[in-house]
Amino acid sequence: MAIFLTGSTGYIGAHVAANLLNEHGASLNLLVRARDAHEAEDRLWRGLQLHLDFKPFYEYLQTRIRIFRGDLTSERFGLSTDDYDRLVHTTDSVIHCAASLNRKSEKSCLNVNLRGTLEVIKLALEADHYHGLRRFSHVSTVAVAGKRQDEVVTEDKSIDWDRSDYDPYARTKKFCEHMIRQLLPTVPKTIFRPSIVLGDSRRGETTQFDMVRAFVFLAGLPVLPLRSKDRVDIVNVDFVADAIATLHVKEQTRFDTYHLSSGRDSQTYRQLTASLAAAQGRRAPIYLHFLERPFTSGVNFLSSRKNAVGHGAALMKVFMPYLTFNTVFDNTRVTQELGRKPVPFSQYSYPLLKFSRETNFTYPYQGWPARAGGSAA
Repeated sequence: MAIFLTGSTGYIGAHVAANLLNEHGASLNLLVRARDAHEAEDRLWRGLQLHLDFKPFYEYLQTRIRIFRGDLTSERFGLSTDDYDRLVHTTDSVIHCAASLNRKSEKSCLNVNLRGTLEVIKLALEADHYHGLRRFSHVSTVAVAGKRQDEVVTEDKSIDWDRSDYDPYARTKKFCEHMIRQLLPTVPKTIFRPSIVLGDSRRGETTQFDMVRAFVFLAGLPVLPLRSKDRVDIVNVDFVADAIATLHVKEQTRFDTYHLSSGRDSQTYRQLTASLAAAQGRRAPIYLHFLERPFTSGVNFLSSRKNAVGHGAALMKVFMPYLTFNTVFDNTRVTQELGRKPVPFSQYSYPLLKFSRETNFTYPYQGWPARAGGSAA
């Protein structure tokens, strides 16, 4: 029996997979989109090599990982009858981590987040019917809380159906939570809502660069159109992955929903920029909040350009609402249950910034070793 994990080749999903394998001795059923077995193994190696050398990865692949080649949005994941039955009968719990984070495309969010989640729920229902499902864990987002301003939001006060959403991503993730609660009424459920997941506190290396690009864009400006005392809820991905894995394998959790966030300990922009400036031997930026509107107009104008500036501006256009709402998400539940807190972003932001600049926002992936068994991709 194994944990069925979706999204294992993605940023958070790969961290969760590595944590389950290394820290909990788990066996995993992994859904990987690929044309053949070789490509599936190679995609998984690309996803996990930030966490594992090839030798332990290959050992896990032979002993504790089953790959199911399929597509999240296809009926029964596009698997053959035999493969789907094997997945059903060998799955004892589910961690649904896969999602479209494309905040600009309603089509992508509807297709992946809603249709994909429905397929995972159908799998969970079949597994529960045959042998019982130990737990269904879903990785959601604090963005389900909708448009907020100057608030501290608790888990039970996040969902407000009369409140407007920031974008299609937030809207579809809110409906995903609703579907899970309605369609899996008797299955033990855990909903995880990460805030802004940015970097690993243990190392500067990362494979996820969109939010980092926006952060680097802001960090390079001498004047920031923000309020210096506003807080931004950034959480390290290693804390997020450890919380998901630890609480998923726990026999019984205290709650069914957790904010994986920095909460009331979230740092202000002034704290973050002062730390970065000191690390680089530079002067901290000046804050002029009244420039927010012209800055936003400039970002909107530049976002259509087909160059590095345009790309940075396009990212800022997407993330700007999340950077100006001065709202944090109470994390008392998870910190009390785990007995630890996230690492403040200021303590690891410079290594992340340095790595991203030095690699030009590209992770130096290693190919499949030529002499290894399995894929030669």
